[in-house]
Amino acid sequence: MDGKRYAVVDLETTGHSPKSGDRMIEIGMALVENGTVTRTYSTFLNPGRKIPAFISNLTGIRDSDVADAPIFEDRAAEIREWLEGCVFVAHNVSFDLPFLQHEFRRAGLPKWSGETIDTVELAKVICPSAPSFKLQDIAAEFGIGLENAHRAIEDAKATAELLIRLQKETERLPEPTLSLLHKRSFRLKSDLSSLFYSALRKKRRHAATEGGYLVWKGMAIKEPPHQKKRITADISYPGDPQEKESLLRHAFDPYEERPAQSAMMDAVHHTLELKSELAAEAATGIGKTFAYLLPAAVYALREGKPAVISTYTNHLTEQIIGRDLEKAERAIGVPLRAALLKGVGHYIDLERFAGILAATDESYDETLAILQVVVWLAGTKTGDLEELNVSGGGRLFLDKIRKYRAAVRDGELEKIDFYLRTLDFARNSDLIVTNHAMLLSAQDRGKSPFPPLSGMIIDEAHQFITAARSHAETLFSYTDFKYTIGQMGRSGEGLLQDRFVSLARKNGMPGEREAVRATEQYERAMDAFDAAFEGIQLLIQTLGEDRPHEQKRTYALADLEPLVHVCREAGERLYAYLDKVTELTVPLVSSWHHEPEIARFLSEWQHWIREIRLQAAGWMELFGPAGMDDAAAWIEADMRSIPGSLKIVRQPADVSGMIRKAVNPDGGFGVVWTSGTLSLPGRERFIADQIGLPETVEIRKFTAPPEFYRGAKMFIVSDMPDILNVPQQEYIESVADAVVQAVIATGGRCFVLFTSHDMLRKTYELIVDSELLAEYMLIAQGITPGSRMRLLKSFQRFSHSVLFGTDSFWEGVDAPGDALAAVIVVRLPFSSPENPLFKARAAKIAASGKNPFQELSLPEAIIKFRQGFGRLIRSTADRGAYIVLDRRIEKKSYGSEFIRALPPVPVEKVGLADMVIELESWYNDEV
Repeated sequence: MDGKRYAVVDLETTGHSPKSGDRMIEIGMALVENGTVTRTYSTFLNPGRKIPAFISNLTGIRDSDVADAPIFEDRAAEIREWLEGCVFVAHNVSFDLPFLQHEFRRAGLPKWSGETIDTVELAKVICPSAPSFKLQDIAAEFGIGLENAHRAIEDAKATAELLIRLQKETERLPEPTLSLLHKRSFRLKSDLSSLFYSALRKKRRHAATEGGYLVWKGMAIKEPPHQKKRITADISYPGDPQEKESLLRHAFDPYEERPAQSAMMDAVHHTLELKSELAAEAATGIGKTFAYLLPAAVYALREGKPAVISTYTNHLTEQIIGRDLEKAERAIGVPLRAALLKGVGHYIDLERFAGILAATDESYDETLAILQVVVWLAGTKTGDLEELNVSGGGRLFLDKIRKYRAAVRDGELEKIDFYLRTLDFARNSDLIVTNHAMLLSAQDRGKSPFPPLSGMIIDEAHQFITAARSHAETLFSYTDFKYTIGQMGRSGEGLLQDRFVSLARKNGMPGEREAVRATEQYERAMDAFDAAFEGIQLLIQTLGEDRPHEQKRTYALADLEPLVHVCREAGERLYAYLDKVTELTVPLVSSWHHEPEIARFLSEWQHWIREIRLQAAGWMELFGPAGMDDAAAWIEADMRSIPGSLKIVRQPADVSGMIRKAVNPDGGFGVVWTSGTLSLPGRERFIADQIGLPETVEIRKFTAPPEFYRGAKMFIVSDMPDILNVPQQEYIESVADAVVQAVIATGGRCFVLFTSHDMLRKTYELIVDSELLAEYMLIAQGITPGSRMRLLKSFQRFSHSVLFGTDSFWEGVDAPGDALAAVIVVRLPFSSPENPLFKARAAKIAASGKNPFQELSLPEAIIKFRQGFGRLIRSTADRGAYIVLDRRIEKKSYGSEFIRALPPVPVEKVGLADMVIELESWYNDEV
């Protein structure tokens, strides 16, 4: 290491504010020298006040533990001496050090001074793709034991081990990366610059050629992974049942005979050979992914052209590449070349990032994100920005460095551009795994990113409808618009517009005069938009006079008809400005492209011009004839924060034509549509019609045997209040009670599924405040930081965990085996009747003389309900309870349709207390 001494400190306290009387109850310290923990220090401290209950529950420290402990003043001198000559280290220095400094001051000791290292900050830089930077989570990533979290000495020792591991990881980084880290790290909050310099100096002392990296503009970039050679083996599809069984035995250990899987494999192979179309509904448990993956791979190898496999979520695309592909390879006995292809916006724009690196003016969040990207580039194989775990401000920074179009294929950039690498990889692959959004966006380009194909598999086919609506959506957000347009700045504000005029002045006349005129056009456009927003605000307030207590309001866009002229005029003025500055930018780029600083400014300038043009296009699309006439266009606002909360949305009600165009079933290859839910009892073609499948395409069903679900049981809690006849708060209190009791009975491992973020938040907060589940890891979508997949990984990591989720957790996530014991349905998943898109679709159905509830609301709710059950049982060994708290399932005539849509599982209608007794008995028997 570097010869320094590191004092790693952790405090347990009665609260967060020493100024308000909070005191330390325990301190733990570990001394790190030359990469080893050499000694430790630990003591309880009497705070002179009662320990709050939630602190005791968190730490396990009770009043009796500290009753005879010394007060801080009695230990202050030896603690102060312990820190002398050391670098102060903590996992969140900004809490531990100020708290300790306050206590030193209170004890009459001088303030401690010296270097600090925050292992949270260091971990974010060195492990930029870690799913979480909490001490327990990041320690688990490194295999560091932490049995008694929130106990000072245990946390201190774990943090010390983490420091040692992070230092070693730092020293493994290539020299160009370390050089950039050191140069940029002086803006960080702790003294990481000296740690980076020490690693850099050591690297230079032991200078050696570092393989595996390409160095471009000072950045070390991971060399592309080696692609497997194309196999020309004579492989044919196993038509004989015995031959097929032999292949499956190679793929699965242990092997389990699944007749439905075998039948689906045959159907997929037949479809690809005939270049026809198949709709395959595959029940949970038959092994759907492998059923299409094997025949697609065999056919692609035989044809010498890749097959595309598209799913809805990126998580499932990665699952296919990371887990299922290996099984297919084992089955056929040859390596398969598979490429994971996402939309261009997922990838980093290296040129833009290099330009940002050359500048020095940024916020703390941007500095931290830059350092994370620098380290990530030395290790990423994909260049997919979704791999990074950055802070809120960092997410905005990532948007700055996303690609918006493919790079030009010339020179050295072609070798390192991740998107071009991925396209080349895809063209020489056997399988291209992508998502629905990529397929939809491909149709918008002049040239498809896909090579000639042997076939196409659309998994999660029912979600292609949602993906198509999102793809076709026009969204205008007042906040986003103001942020984007505000980058230009009005005259005299010193922002991009003023800098552009200054640059035009350097180019001489008439450029300067025209640039000033462009500024005046910008001012007129901004005035026009201000007038439009003021008019929209007044009209919304007028429209809502009959519902003054309703804060969140939604109106049809057609309600803004009186303001169409004003809104269009604002858009036209903005276009006039954009056309002028685009014209003026061309000569400036050609004049100054050799000046690095000016070239960087012009690159940023052009980026924001493009972003503003997108905003203008969306605005004019909304207020053009198509937008105003579309019933599925609406305006949303929260009256407590208007105009900031203003959003205007337009989605097409029918996307079947767009879907058929994206999939291109007449492209000379077979197309397989598959999902766990492609039909409903009595509504066989509910999904097929929305996808646009011709009547000639039959929906074939592949079902698991009844014994597959023998570990499942459904409970309807019969003594819950009627959700439609009690105040929401009363229902939430009952939900919280039921969740707490079910969680304790099952030992955690529960999904709690909501249809409303508001109800989720209120239930979660009520349970947290009650402290009845203090020993459980409670993870809540929209409250706990992180993406859906990060939340799922956290849920799976802890045995005593509960995940509160809304829409996206009803489907598309797997928690197999013991990871999931119960799914709790808080209310039946009907769409809100006030949802504008739902209203538009319902109106269309009503106009045709049909019942919108029976034709739209009910089937969509049943599909989601069925998908929720699918989270529970993923193999014959799984055991789980599907708990429904909404009594409409037993009281309403349509309730039986929800139950009929599920596989054949026992259904019990019981009171909460009886259900808890049965759950406890059931899971105790399991253990």
